[in-house]
Amino acid sequence: MKREFSAGGVVVRTVGGRPHIAAIRPQGKRPGHWVLPKGNIDAGETPAETAVREVREETGLEARIVEKLGDVKYVYTWDGERIFKVVSFFLCRAGRGRLGEIAEAMRVEVAEARWLPLEEAPRLLAFGGEREMAAKARDRLAGG
Repeated sequence: MKREFSAGGVVVRTVGGRPHIAAIRPQGKRPGHWVLPKGNIDAGETPAETAVREVREETGLEARIVEKLGDVKYVYTWDGERIFKVVSFFLCRAGRGRLGEIAEAMRVEVAEARWLPLEEAPRLLAFGGEREMAAKARDRLAGG
């Protein structure tokens, strides 16, 4: 079975006194379909480097890694081939940049970027593994 490795970030920023995370809506997905920024690990990159790059490209934000949150593992089928995928997620703090200033090359992949309240993110994100990572980020920031 083919294997793929990706990495992404749960990027946190305080907005209006409440922690929020950066989420994106992929092109072609309905409004309200939110996912975390992530992408394939390039040759010579570490997962943390990939997470920072993908966050910048897909959201416009510079991310500072705080810690690794965990891995999401799943199998999917593409063109009749089963693929085992591992996505490493990192808790990050938002640095420079403006959410939504998406790299031009990424406009084919990303329709929009938005801050989601961290407390609501485990309910608002589209995929179970990503909801789990948002919940871990919420718990870590709460001291749990």
